[in-house]
Amino acid sequence: MQCNIDERGAMARRVWGWLCIAGGVVCAGLGLWLGVWWLWLIAVAAIGGGAFALYEAKKKWCVMRAMGVKTPM
Repeated sequence: MQCNIDERGAMARRVWGWLCIAGGVVCAGLGLWLGVWWLWLIAVAAIGGGAFALYEAKKKWCVMRAMGVKTPM
C-alpha cells in the first residue's frame, strides 16, 4: 500500500476514528445499562469502523481512493 492521502486527510480520519470509537463505547454502555441487544451491534460497527479509520490515518491510505473514487480531501 502506498500513501494516497496527505496529512490533512490523515488528521480527518484520525478525528473521525476517535469519534466513532467514543460513540461505540457510549452505545455499548447504553446497551448494557438498558439491556437493549441491538445497541451492541451498533457499538461493534462503530468501534470497528473507528479502528479502520485510525488504521487508514496511520498508513496515510484511503480505501476509497485506492478504488478510484475521488474524495474532496
